Amino acid sequence: MEVLRPTLITVGGRIYRKNAVRETTYQNEEEEDFYIESEQCIDEPCDDYTIEETEKGYQCSIDLPSQLFKYIIGKKGETKRNIESDTRTSISIPRQGMEGEIVITGQHRNGVYSARTRIELLAESFRKKQPFTHFLSFALNQPEIQERFLQFKEEVLAKCSKDRGVESTIFQNPSKLHLTIGTLVLLNENEVDQACQLLQKCKGEFLDKIAAGKPMQVKMSGIEYMNDDPAMVDVLYAKVEMKDRSERLQLIADRLMQRFLGSGLMLKEWDRVKLHATVMNTLFRRDPLAEERSTVSPGKPGQRERESFDARNVLKIFDKFCFGEVELDMVYLSQRFSTDSSGYYTSAGQIQIS
Repeated sequence: MEVLRPTLITVGGRIYRKNAVRETTYQNEEEEDFYIESEQCIDEPCDDYTIEETEKGYQCSIDLPSQLFKYIIGKKGETKRNIESDTRTSISIPRQGMEGEIVITGQHRNGVYSARTRIELLAESFRKKQPFTHFLSFALNQPEIQERFLQFKEEVLAKCSKDRGVESTIFQNPSKLHLTIGTLVLLNENEVDQACQLLQKCKGEFLDKIAAGKPMQVKMSGIEYMNDDPAMVDVLYAKVEMKDRSERLQLIADRLMQRFLGSGLMLKEWDRVKLHATVMNTLFRRDPLAEERSTVSPGKPGQRERESFDARNVLKIFDKFCFGEVELDMVYLSQRFSTDSSGYYTSAGQIQIS
């Protein structure tokens, strides 16, 4: 990590610098014994936090999913004790397996602020290490697109099956063709509800205005790859763009990403949303149900051992293959590893763009 360019973490709409942290792991320990030394962070008052004054001092609460409690507690309670000692506060955490709020109490307002900031930074750090559970998407699985995709698959296998790694198992399920806006880690029903409510707010705040009451006619045409060597490809995707060459789809995708990033529910992958639809993915070779983030970094949860394929002939022959046109009018909060009656991902929430 560059000292002058530290990692930035968004918590509650505010941005914090995260300094380097030394992690210590213990073998043969139960999962709840996971320990990480206290984060070094900037502890500062934040007007976004509600601090209540009580007879004995000050108090505030944090609503976090119970899956994150063990990271706040640490090995044998050491992380929790360190925060309490450093900030001169008392931290009450619900028992294992129980949902509820973390309550921080202390005699000094700044100490309560500091403890809350450190807890939320810890929670955010560990949330980023969890595999994503949901994603915002546009469905691209209309019948015409599926038919053209199956034709693409048939022709690729007929003309390129002798190329290393090219086989039927690495093709996308045509019923699940989609454009991903961004991925989310939603750890309980409350967070799913928050994401659904935020999606509804986006409709009134900017989606309808950008769409301007006009249907978004897009086309899937041409293919590209995601790494530098066409002979060693893991993901091949179709390009997605507006038929009228306007920026409406890109603007909508970018604004949605920014809004969800600001809420802390979405994981940042791009500076702008890359408009694409995966058509071939080597993760499917081992697991037909596998999905991945648009970019995977070393050590990311869910990363699988994979065998690349030689895409040079596919790119040469099908460079301008047209998968068809489709009208987009719905944004879905899609659930990972799921299937609805149409064959697409189960929707936890959705909005229609006028």
